[in-house]
Amino acid sequence: MSSDNLWVEKELSWLSFNERVLQEAMDKSVPLIERVRFLGIFSNNQDEFFKVRVADVKRRVLIHKEHGGDPEAEELLHAIQEKVKLLGETFDATYRELMLSLARHNIFLINENQISAGHQAWIKKYFKDKVLRHISPILLTENSDPIAFLKDQYTYLAVKMKKHGRPIQYALIEVPTDYLPRFVPMPPDEGNKRRKALIILDNIIRFCLDDIFSGFFDYDEIAAYSVKMTRDAEYDLSAQFNRSLLENMSEGLKQRLKAMPVRFAYDRETPQSMVTFLTSKLKMSFYDSIMPGGRYHNFKDFIGFPNVGRSYLENPKISALNCSDFDRHQTLFQAIAERDILLYYPYHKFQYFTELLRQASFDPAVTSIKINIYRVASQSRVIDSLIDAANNGKRVTVVVELQARFDEAANIQWANRLTEAGVKVLFGVPSLKIHSKLCLITRHEQGETVRYAHIGTGNFNEKTAKIYTDFALFTRNQEITSEVDNVFEFIEHPYQRFKFNHLLVSPINSRRNLYSLIDNEINTAKAGGDARITLKINNLVDKGMVSRLYAASQAGVKIRMIIRGMCSLIPGLPGISDNIEVISIVDRYLEHPRVMVFHNGGQQKVYISSADWMTRNLDFRIEVGTPIYDETLRQRILDIIEMQFSDTTKARVIDAEQSNRYVARGNRRKLRSQIAIHDYLKQLEQKNHAE
Repeated sequence: MSSDNLWVEKELSWLSFNERVLQEAMDKSVPLIERVRFLGIFSNNQDEFFKVRVADVKRRVLIHKEHGGDPEAEELLHAIQEKVKLLGETFDATYRELMLSLARHNIFLINENQISAGHQAWIKKYFKDKVLRHISPILLTENSDPIAFLKDQYTYLAVKMKKHGRPIQYALIEVPTDYLPRFVPMPPDEGNKRRKALIILDNIIRFCLDDIFSGFFDYDEIAAYSVKMTRDAEYDLSAQFNRSLLENMSEGLKQRLKAMPVRFAYDRETPQSMVTFLTSKLKMSFYDSIMPGGRYHNFKDFIGFPNVGRSYLENPKISALNCSDFDRHQTLFQAIAERDILLYYPYHKFQYFTELLRQASFDPAVTSIKINIYRVASQSRVIDSLIDAANNGKRVTVVVELQARFDEAANIQWANRLTEAGVKVLFGVPSLKIHSKLCLITRHEQGETVRYAHIGTGNFNEKTAKIYTDFALFTRNQEITSEVDNVFEFIEHPYQRFKFNHLLVSPINSRRNLYSLIDNEINTAKAGGDARITLKINNLVDKGMVSRLYAASQAGVKIRMIIRGMCSLIPGLPGISDNIEVISIVDRYLEHPRVMVFHNGGQQKVYISSADWMTRNLDFRIEVGTPIYDETLRQRILDIIEMQFSDTTKARVIDAEQSNRYVARGNRRKLRSQIAIHDYLKQLEQKNHAE
């Protein structure tokens, strides 16, 4: 918390969010295999945190060090390291508990010392047939530069060979998880058919070290220890006039591959002399995190931990729902022409959007398609339909965001493939990331040009649409769709001025309009009226928005918020934020939509948006929010939000202490909002289908 005690640093708030993820691994009501997978989600989140946020704080420290130091940045870095250490201890204890729980269900994750005599020959054969071809040790000497060749986020085994008690050679082995599964099921145990054993690939390599080095080195002792390095994910995109944005991005990605490390994690059993040798070679500084831990790293692979036991050890499947508003029509365009349609993924099937693009790709009435691409699936039907549309003579424009963090390389490949297919590919505005979720289809109907639009809160990604909750509005409202068209025009011609009367468009009018909506509630409260604001967003860290909400609270506006991730605002401060209530929900689906509700004197205004309340989203990205004008759809969103505020199972309280305590159930019935929402939407669809 900053010195004025009104602000939580976003990095510390983010760690509090990831602690909520870790709580899911600790929660005994969560199925056992899902708890193990939450360890992987936590670990993957933590990796990205170091690559992006810790790296940024470290840069602030080093830059200001030249000018006498930046005490606030150094204090923040120290606080981060302390919190990370505590979370690491909780993680290790949770891992040990989960391994014991797996054993009670006859599932064992064995190491190289637990391989039975009957399985040793099988392991040796598996190594020879499957693994050895992917092993190329890197020998370390005094002249080695591991920064040049160590891959970010990969697990390595640091090997130490000794002769007569003295070290003779260090080496690194990359664990080849790009080619082989991290978890290898063992053959059934002849003595106990119920026993299910898995061995981690790392331990297969440990068991077979002699098969790698014997005959090349004369040693009498050899051991391997797990290590992992995390690099700074930032890169310099210095614009060169004689190079395209695509070329600059490609060069920037190469810089990331050689960026300086910000974290070095190692097995706490690693000899200190080896740790010292490796960290000196990696040029680790006082400001970097050098972290001892368990014998396994890259726990992100645990996201895919296989269930070799009973089905109840995983979450029961929840089938995605059909949408009766779409299904009762022959084409999706007919359905949207009748009324606005709202889908809520993953409760609804994402295939309605991909089907819309498929139909548009060959529909004779369709003349053009425009779409934003930020993150798409590796096997993308969206991309396939866009190419099909271009092949059928449609004018197809795809805005590809090359700076979508960690998806840059994939998006460069998509851009090349689309260009080769004759699609018009735009890279938008170099100074503004394009994060909006827009698709615009133009048809020629009865001599008129008619537009159909999709405005959403999530990406056009078939994979994430199964695990992220997101709203998607399909509309033929010509005032809305004409403004969507203007967003695409702004992307292509940012020097032109556009006015938006309906859409919230960053960086053009979002901040100004949101301030105005908040101020309207403030004025209502000051006049003695009923003033309320309800928000559901992923992150709230913009100081201007936080200050406006504090002002609203002080004026008497009742504010409720559901914030999944970072929240720099502190609720419940007497005289400042005592009218503000904040909860966070972490469950089997990632809560991703952004929803804003302003009471507006009883004539509620409801928006869905792609933008969080962060400075980058409001001022330095192209983001789009849309009002929901259809009364039925507006009520549906309000009902869903109310169910989440009634959650007595997965909701946590956000408070000044960052305690992450669960919302007290009291005398209320047990309610898990993600399940309740599915049941609610299922009933709606059944009712609509029957009508």
